[in-house]
Amino acid sequence: MSKDILKLKPESIWKNFYALTQIPRPSKKEEEVRAFLKKFGEDLKLETIVDEIGNVIIKKPATEGMEDRKGIILQGHMDMVPQKNADTDHDFEKDPIDAYVDGDWVTAKGTTLGADNGMGVAAGMAVLEATDLVHGPVEVLITMDEETGMTGAENLKAGVLDGDILLNLDSEDEGELYIGCAGGVDSTGVWKYKAEAVPDGMSAYQITVKGLKGGHSGLDINLGRGNANKIMNVFLMKTAEKYGLRLAEINGGSLRNAIPRESFVTAVVPEDKKADFEQFVTEFEEIAKDEFSKADPGLQLTVEETKAPKNLFDEKTQSDLFTAIAGCPNGVISMSKDFEGVTETSTNLAIVKSDGKKVEIATLQRSLINDARDKLSAEVRGVFEAANGKAASAGAYPGWKPNPDSAILKEMKEVYNNKFGKVPEVKVIHAGLECGILGATYTHWDMISFGPTIRNPHSPDEMVKVDTVRLFWDYLVETLKNVPKK
Repeated sequence: MSKDILKLKPESIWKNFYALTQIPRPSKKEEEVRAFLKKFGEDLKLETIVDEIGNVIIKKPATEGMEDRKGIILQGHMDMVPQKNADTDHDFEKDPIDAYVDGDWVTAKGTTLGADNGMGVAAGMAVLEATDLVHGPVEVLITMDEETGMTGAENLKAGVLDGDILLNLDSEDEGELYIGCAGGVDSTGVWKYKAEAVPDGMSAYQITVKGLKGGHSGLDINLGRGNANKIMNVFLMKTAEKYGLRLAEINGGSLRNAIPRESFVTAVVPEDKKADFEQFVTEFEEIAKDEFSKADPGLQLTVEETKAPKNLFDEKTQSDLFTAIAGCPNGVISMSKDFEGVTETSTNLAIVKSDGKKVEIATLQRSLINDARDKLSAEVRGVFEAANGKAASAGAYPGWKPNPDSAILKEMKEVYNNKFGKVPEVKVIHAGLECGILGATYTHWDMISFGPTIRNPHSPDEMVKVDTVRLFWDYLVETLKNVPKK
């Protein structure tokens, strides 16, 4: 960990962000960070609430003369996406993030950084502890388990918060204001298989697809990056047909909301096909590299002989699995007609994992239109069922419908223009911000999302641009000064 982070400006945000990097906080493992945030609020002598589901709410009264302003809720989430490179030794449940300053950016060594959404939480903390800011009533809402289910937002009770305006601090391009987001749903297919003994005369291989960029399955889905599960499946289908490959284990991707960067397979090939199989590996890798030469130039396909596995998939389930992955849609399905350059509907074939008894495919569908989301999830389930799998969808959450006539939007555009001499871009994001869910409970809220510039969230290449944190903070401070009256 580079303590040079503590020298960055504004110190109030970077100090709090540094503290968050020292606390393990993967989704659903937030006990330690929750206790830290609770103590933080109580040490400031502020009203601090931990609700039934585990969200933290801290309330700060208005500064003198600002009591007549509308209440502001600053909102972020306490959890982070736990992604690391295969060669990085890191336990997300125990180890701090090894973050450091790299020129104009802050990043981490071999893991996600947690700027998503540690930056937003750190800004909320900075507002709470500041003694020199001008603001009306402020509440900081820090939700739990945003990344894997939006559980905290889903279970936030009505009547706990008093404010009228929600500022979500969880978007990732400074100078842009987000007024709408996609909804999503998880769709899963499961195949039980019979474990068969390995026939005589087989050579075993560990097959790896790696070197891909991965990234956020909403924000980065339109960049044409490689999906490790799709690439691996094409290779397996071809080698099963050409060389009699039989599958023993498969493990690709790890999170629904991350484009899968790596896939690992144990398989066997008849000994008399070894030379042809190994030659095909080189040929296939060149073809795949050529396909992704611009979007994902780091792609690698490797094979290495290994010890024989105990068992194999039965051939029918292997064939069904290959068919399901090949037929499952992946990537951008449609672009928005209302917002130029914005993905409207997409799907991510995120995880393929076997455990000796069954194999599961996990996907995530997103859309700005709930009907399109549901239609796409039904299509994915249909592909799985046609391939003899058991399919289900769960965890659906709504999108956030844009309101271009928002009063706080008008105010924040003017504030930005006055502060920085230009009008911020107003956008809709193809990601699952919590605003849609929170707004369904607090229907009167006027909502905006903004933040500093973060690149490659949900991947070990995640980084936050240092100078944009200052711009983000200055903008937040100025916005608090100019909140409309009640």
